[in-house]
Amino acid sequence: MKTLPRRTFLGTAAAAAATFTTLRAKAQESSASPAIRLGLIGCGWWGLLDAKAALKAGGVEFAALCDVDSERLAKAADEIEKLQGSRPSTFKQYDDLLAVPELKAVIIATPPHWHALPFIAACGRGLDIYCEKPLAYDIREGRAMADAAKKAGNIVQIGFQRRQATGFMGARKYVQEGKAGRIVSAEAQIHYTAETPDPTPAEPPASLDWDLWCGPAPLIPYSKAVGHMNWRLEKTTGQGHLVDWGIHLIDGARWILGAGAPLAVTAAGGLHHLKGKITTPDILTVHFEFDQCPLTWRHRIWGAQDFNPDTSNGIFLYGEKETVFCTDNKWIVLPRGRGQQPQVHEGGNDSSGLHIAEFLQAVRSRQQPTCSPEDGHLSTTAVKLAMISYDTGAKITWDAKAEQIVGNPEAAELLKREYRSPWKHPFPA
Repeated sequence: MKTLPRRTFLGTAAAAAATFTTLRAKAQESSASPAIRLGLIGCGWWGLLDAKAALKAGGVEFAALCDVDSERLAKAADEIEKLQGSRPSTFKQYDDLLAVPELKAVIIATPPHWHALPFIAACGRGLDIYCEKPLAYDIREGRAMADAAKKAGNIVQIGFQRRQATGFMGARKYVQEGKAGRIVSAEAQIHYTAETPDPTPAEPPASLDWDLWCGPAPLIPYSKAVGHMNWRLEKTTGQGHLVDWGIHLIDGARWILGAGAPLAVTAAGGLHHLKGKITTPDILTVHFEFDQCPLTWRHRIWGAQDFNPDTSNGIFLYGEKETVFCTDNKWIVLPRGRGQQPQVHEGGNDSSGLHIAEFLQAVRSRQQPTCSPEDGHLSTTAVKLAMISYDTGAKITWDAKAEQIVGNPEAAELLKREYRSPWKHPFPA
């Protein structure tokens, strides 16, 4: 198979690096001011990455940490103490963390079923928030969260950090300048081979309060397949690959296209290879109908060796003049003319670090950053409607203004999941 010649353009990467340097410089300029006192809710793998990104950006101090696993909490406190020179206070309950004096902002890095309640409580205290994606577990939670942020008027960034990725930024600029022509259709996909730990029910670790970890979600039996790191493919918590990882590409496609909510969504798939090991589809295809153009999502999380692995994670944008493909650190233009070669633009950047740094600069400047709660709610709504379509086996027609599913009462019931007592769902009855 002939390898196509490539041209490498590092301008976008250089711009991203310059942006981070600028944001860090602004943080250092603010060093005369008191450090932003931060709280971290959820001290797992990604929560600590967020914390380290904030410390790298500079001008912050972690005053408090919260986690329902005492061992993880202590290890996180040890690591952050080494990095910042002071030990943060530690808490099991998020409301105790939110009461810490002079706290300015919080990072919420829990699994998504534990996003809504601490987010809304932090809004009630006027705290600024960096909240990981998806915004919420269900669509009604997302609406309650967006409304709480609007009422509070606080600074909020939702963790769709690929809006800072060189590949996504380059493709967006190119498409919005009209160089590819009108985008007629788009496709997004992330194929990978999922790890499937033992799903046999077992006793949770002694350090983990499993009842509190499940919280407002159903109290399911603990196993390694649904605990730390592995909750992503469990229906009651992570909701599966599209909602957990694929949402980055759905958000990226929306951002590139300038799209709002989908008009309709149709999903089909199933558990064809990993049945009994996970509870969400290992194969899924979703057709999103947006005003701008249709967007198709596909994933396969087993046997994921691809003919061309370079495109196993990314977005195709099919324009009238050209096709554009983008992934995190690369975007490619495929001209239509005979004999014309693909134009490959690539370069690395720390999109997660940039997203956190932008949030911290927004806290200082009081200017809202890249991804607002309303925008995060739109992307979360899109993937959640896809899972409702999958669960009901029906095409979902969406009235975005009323935020209602049209003509399908069974599907409409899934817009809100009732909370397990004693927790109460934040959306009005």
